[in-house]
Amino acid sequence: MERVEKYREIILKVFREWTEIASIPKEVKDEIIVDREADRYLWMARGYQKHKLIHACVVRIDIIDGKLWIQQDNTEGIAPELERHGIPKEHIVLGFRPPDIRPYTGYAVE
Repeated sequence: MERVEKYREIILKVFREWTEIASIPKEVKDEIIVDREADRYLWMARGYQKHKLIHACVVRIDIIDGKLWIQQDNTEGIAPELERHGIPKEHIVLGFRPPDIRPYTGYAVE
């Protein structure tokens, strides 16, 4: 699965690029969590802001059957950035969108 390995590298590259420029308070740290066995990739934000715990999933991507399933996206849209790095639209599923909406997104349905 050479393609899947390439996709893994792209996900991590995009996460690293975006965490470097993310505009979150300095008390909140970005964490990139990888489960290679299950092909799950999470970008988390964790820390304290004004005595309030921040622990949030910014982006979660799973690789399922050779496609990137964006399960959570709290950015302005990570899918176009993945495309820019070479992942075709037909290999990106917006899993956070309901199945009946996905045909209208321009991305893979499943």
